[in-house]
Amino acid sequence: MKILMVCLGNICRSPIAEGVLRHKAKENGLDWLIDSAGTESLHVGEAPHRFSQKVCKAHGIDIAHQRARKFTAADIDNYDIIYALADDVYREIQRIAGRDADMSKVEYFLNELHSGKNESVTDPWYGTEEGYLPVYEQINITCDEIIKKYK
Repeated sequence: MKILMVCLGNICRSPIAEGVLRHKAKENGLDWLIDSAGTESLHVGEAPHRFSQKVCKAHGIDIAHQRARKFTAADIDNYDIIYALADDVYREIQRIAGRDADMSKVEYFLNELHSGKNESVTDPWYGTEEGYLPVYEQINITCDEIIKKYK
């Protein structure tokens, strides 16, 4: 299975989601390809935000090697599931992918936790370091559900 996590800049939420799901997949012996991207190109080539790295490291997950990249229309064809971590991200995925894209592959990330609610993961970028822990915890719980669903 190939899974792509997508947020706005690919330095806060989606790198955490990539790292957590990759860690859980490995723990469960699943040979999944997990990646992340952003709908904006503001941070292409950058490592995840230092607080994203710090909160993951505190939970035994190293995401320092990840580098931000921009979501492309080709990603729709290259992944089995694409998780949008926010409503604005979902709409941008639609725009970038184009009218003929198979949007059935795209799902709101938090729908795995709260089916059909189309909720957004809070963007911690605008807050303090303390804001990254609740984001990590929400992502962690949701990744547990993804593992249960597809294992």
